[in-house]
Amino acid sequence: MDQKSALLDQLRIERPPVSPPRASNRLWWLLGICAIVLGVAIGVWLFAFAAEGVPVQSTVAKAVASSGGVPAGGSLLDASGYVVALREATVSGKGIYKVDEVLVQEGQPIKRGEIMARLDDSNVRAALEQAIAQVTQYEATLAAAKLAAEDARPIFLRNQAQLAEGLISQETFDTSKSIYDAATAQVLVAQGNLTAARANVEVARRLEDDTIIRAPFDGVVTVKNAQPGEIVSPQYSGGGGIAKIVDMDSLEVDVDVSENFITRVHAKQAATITLNAYPDWQIPAEVIAIIPTADRSKATVKVRVGFKQKDARVVPEMGARVSFLDEAPQGQSQAGASSPAASVMVAPEAVQANGDSGTVFVIVDKKVERRAVRLGARTAEGQTILSGLAPGAVLAVGDLSKLSDGARVRVTQ
Repeated sequence: MDQKSALLDQLRIERPPVSPPRASNRLWWLLGICAIVLGVAIGVWLFAFAAEGVPVQSTVAKAVASSGGVPAGGSLLDASGYVVALREATVSGKGIYKVDEVLVQEGQPIKRGEIMARLDDSNVRAALEQAIAQVTQYEATLAAAKLAAEDARPIFLRNQAQLAEGLISQETFDTSKSIYDAATAQVLVAQGNLTAARANVEVARRLEDDTIIRAPFDGVVTVKNAQPGEIVSPQYSGGGGIAKIVDMDSLEVDVDVSENFITRVHAKQAATITLNAYPDWQIPAEVIAIIPTADRSKATVKVRVGFKQKDARVVPEMGARVSFLDEAPQGQSQAGASSPAASVMVAPEAVQANGDSGTVFVIVDKKVERRAVRLGARTAEGQTILSGLAPGAVLAVGDLSKLSDGARVRVTQ
């Protein structure tokens, strides 16, 4: 037995002792189980999300109301600008003068030719008196020259006849002729001096008239710059001569239109003007002209817009917004012609804009339909859509890049 036991002990395989599991291995197992559970949860949530659709907000397209002469087609384009006067003038003297009195005040209506101010005329009045005195002197000189020429003429004629008969010598005749020619020349010189003196009188009188400042046209005094005792000059008037007048009948609005949208504007096009001071007042207007040059720094083109109605509330330098209107083509209202679709206003966030056109997603039965639309003006109130969308349509708002035609959506508040 002892021998067999020894043999069996020799055949036994020695194994190392098994160490208990470490805590780090258990942690990795727990993390793996949690990852599997989390993945299953995310999959379940994504499946439920896909079934409900992409969450979006919604907005409703509203019809643009027609008021104040605005046609049903609505606004093609809006642009901001300022009220300017086509006819305005800063009135000043023609030279350097001291102001004696100013007869106008700011806000005062004035007529053409009405006296606005008087300047110091002491120097020009003295020059006028001197010119008048010179005229008197040259008139006397001319009279004396004419008298001398008249006295020399008979002697010259008599000596000419006697020379022909041989009664006097050639020397005596030449002397009388020289005296007569000199007297005649003196008359011409005196006449020239008198003409120049009279011209100087006219110049002096005009200079004196320049000291009386008159209104060049009918208007309203908007700025008064000078006071009695000040020195004014057309070059160095210190901020605007004596006064500034504006012809209120020449008021218009100048706006800068982006050159990308200038094709929507043309001469004689109907428009409305809304002043910043009166946001609820739409004034009928019309495009006067498109200035044929662009501002390279702003990429805009200047457009002049005229008022169809004059009103005392409109004053220069007011801020204004011009809406260029969509006009129906000629003959569109005839029998058999279809009327244009009404414009609608939507939230800007509901539109993917690309120049004159854009894309919206209309929500129908929890799905979205991709539609191409024609865009109008974009203002603080919203984005105008000229065609492609009917009033009352429900649009998706949000990150439109996640949407596609026919995608399911879930409307959230």
